[in-house]
Amino acid sequence: MTARRKIIRIDEEKCDGCGLCVPSCHEGAIQVIGGKARLVSDVYCDGLGDCLGHCPQEAITIEEREAVAYDEAAVQQRLAGRHATDAPAPSDKSYRSNTSYESGQPPAPQPQLANWPVQIHLVPVRAPHYQNARLLISADCVPFAYPDFHRQLLAGRTLLIGCPKLDEVDAYREKLAEILRHNSIESIDMAFMEVPCCFGLVQIVRAALADAGAAIPVQLVKIGIRGEVRETASLPPEATARPRQ
Repeated sequence: MTARRKIIRIDEEKCDGCGLCVPSCHEGAIQVIGGKARLVSDVYCDGLGDCLGHCPQEAITIEEREAVAYDEAAVQQRLAGRHATDAPAPSDKSYRSNTSYESGQPPAPQPQLANWPVQIHLVPVRAPHYQNARLLISADCVPFAYPDFHRQLLAGRTLLIGCPKLDEVDAYREKLAEILRHNSIESIDMAFMEVPCCFGLVQIVRAALADAGAAIPVQLVKIGIRGEVRETASLPPEATARPRQ
């Protein structure tokens, strides 16, 4: 039986499928289906709109229309069925046993990050971790593509990351030149992706070295989009471009 009542409406044109509304609906009335949030059934929606404030796209509103009455018993039955099929979270004990050598599996890799923040725009110009440091200047896509990033590239190094395509390259150049000018940097390793735009980060570092008048050896590592090391090379420890006037 239907009646005119308040119920949610989801604008599919605005919805980007982020799913933030799903856990905020305590009745389980919303699911992401086909990349869009959808009202599963009118009977599960009480029309109170707890989900409204959780949609960054403002795709959810309350409307008044003909709808099947809200059925609390149906909601409880639906939620009970969902909880019964949820996989239990592993205990600490089961996690440790699954990642030990005793089970035949290697332990989880250990994080090697020694400084924070790491984004070039955010890092300080002077800091203790720069003294006699081995810098790793990495394109920010590399850690996602290269599975052994922490162990092979980051261990023992101070990390700076950036994107030469999306960020302000002049600001990168100026910040890096200041870091190189005011700290005793021992060496620079550079990790970048094989895509053409990513090599711009190498050019920025070369220019920053020249601006700072710094003679620091640079090792380049090019990573493929499938996660493999495609190429390694060295730049001589000398300024490689004219400093700015």
